[in-house]
Amino acid sequence: MNGPRTRGGTTVRSTLRGWGGVTAMAVVCALVAFIALCLPRTAVTTDGRAATRTAHTTPTAQTKADEDCDDPEKQTLAPSSADGDTIQAIKNREGEKRKLIVGVDQNSYRWGYRNPNSGRTAELEGFDIDLVHRIAEDILGDPNAVQFKAIPTDQRIPAIKDGRVDMVVRTMTINCARIKDVAFSAPYFKTGQQVLAPKSSAVKGYDDTLANRRICTAAGSTAYSTLEADQKKGELPSTTDISTTVPNQLDCLVRLQLGEVDAVVTDGALAASQAAQDPTVQLKGEAFTAEYYGVAMKKDADDLVRRVNQILVDYRGDTANGWQASYDKWLSATLGKDAKKSEPPAPEYLRRT
Repeated sequence: MNGPRTRGGTTVRSTLRGWGGVTAMAVVCALVAFIALCLPRTAVTTDGRAATRTAHTTPTAQTKADEDCDDPEKQTLAPSSADGDTIQAIKNREGEKRKLIVGVDQNSYRWGYRNPNSGRTAELEGFDIDLVHRIAEDILGDPNAVQFKAIPTDQRIPAIKDGRVDMVVRTMTINCARIKDVAFSAPYFKTGQQVLAPKSSAVKGYDDTLANRRICTAAGSTAYSTLEADQKKGELPSTTDISTTVPNQLDCLVRLQLGEVDAVVTDGALAASQAAQDPTVQLKGEAFTAEYYGVAMKKDADDLVRRVNQILVDYRGDTANGWQASYDKWLSATLGKDAKKSEPPAPEYLRRT
């Protein structure tokens, strides 16, 4: 990859700010990597894979989504508070293993973030983490009955299919490709793909100013698949280099700061949080897609899907300690106090025949 480019004789590296420049960023990344290595020792049971394999329910209505995927965010099951085989298997875990096992991010600021300033334990915090605690409280009666597993972007679906986690709550967009492999809850957040670039950049948004530019995306992300499809259709300049992909989306910000890429494409909600981390970058242009985050689960976990959908109904209706309160705490500073543009529409559900 190319090294840092110069601007008027001064290297990009020397002008970096944000978290204190490249040196500080390297320290933070090293800390995140260290925590990621340590996480399995403190949060992952030795037989976690076997413990999460649950009894199958009847064939799911979710499979009907494979036939008609015009609106993937509507391909989910109606809410229910009933316990089925999947939920009962979670409740039957004994002792310290009686926890909800959830795949999350630990380096997406204000979403799923291990805050090094929160004390010796560096607790996970953010909008997604609040939702996980709410789900655990409803199913197991304890908001802290959670075993968090840090999952890279491109490992979210494999972790679900392999039974390593009960669900993934990790800014995961509901799309047609993914509902062939996993089941989703109703949407809990609305966002869209957006361009992030240095403030001084000539990039104006998702347009011709991306010609001859290097773009970074996370491997397995909606951003990459969108860029790939648009380039094939001629809607993205053919000279735009989209070959740079990384395991975790935050790595794109580091590549951008080092001058190894010219722009980042990711969900606008995540991009806004990254701009908050580094004041030398900013969102360029408007969101060019409309997407929804959902909780992802195994295809045959009908009862768990229904239960999560019921939890989401209650969560959005809880004005004191629910969706709005979490938005105000974590996201209003970067996305604005008006949450209406981020709140998904009233959910629609599949009907069994």
